[in-house]
Amino acid sequence: MRISLKVAYEGTNYHGWQVQPNGITIESVLNQTLSDLLGEKIEVIGASRTDAGVHSMGNVAVFDTDTRIPAEKISYALNQRLPDDIVVQESREAAADFHPRHCESRKTYEYRILNRRFRDPLRRRDTYFYYYDLNVDKMQEAAQYLVGEHDFKSFCSIHACVETTVRTVHELNVEKKGDIISIRICGNGFLYHMVRIVAGTLVQVGSGVIVPEQMKEILERKDRSAAGPTAPACGLTMLGIVY
Repeated sequence: MRISLKVAYEGTNYHGWQVQPNGITIESVLNQTLSDLLGEKIEVIGASRTDAGVHSMGNVAVFDTDTRIPAEKISYALNQRLPDDIVVQESREAAADFHPRHCESRKTYEYRILNRRFRDPLRRRDTYFYYYDLNVDKMQEAAQYLVGEHDFKSFCSIHACVETTVRTVHELNVEKKGDIISIRICGNGFLYHMVRIVAGTLVQVGSGVIVPEQMKEILERKDRSAAGPTAPACGLTMLGIVY
């Protein structure tokens, strides 16, 4: 049977999701732990191959197994064996042909910026510390230029290998509560480093380096050098996926 997992993790200590030859990853830990638990070789397929240092509250992974353990009980057994920074929130049986990357979905990410005078040691792992004041209203204004279907080549790493750089952003909102600025983006899929480049560009808008109207020009240029820097991975969290 095919099992679907909803996986939360604090990504600081990992080299991203995808198996790497020279580093510990979320996927490699899940593969090994599941193989030990079920007594068969397990290789999971993940919905989102998050970068090193990126966190998740609800990435989706599937695997096939011959186990007799009820699907909903696998999460309990798995969590007893996993490290503290990886927790399976749910396990359930999925359709035999369900593939987490090929099915239509809406993915939601949030990028968090700690915008205050001094660092907060309790938020060092899940926020990007930025000292200078940021204009959240201008960031929100700029963000709206990215909503809809666009060619996001300017917001994609030059190292990405994809057939098309066209994606649809359903929602993109910037708000501040206390010292935390949150950039929440929902779309049908994201390019390599896209959310972090969007965040880095919006920081430039908030700091006055570029004006909100320039976002339209940045999109139209379809050139990575037109957009802002790639924001640090620590501020990014995948909130979840809806199929």
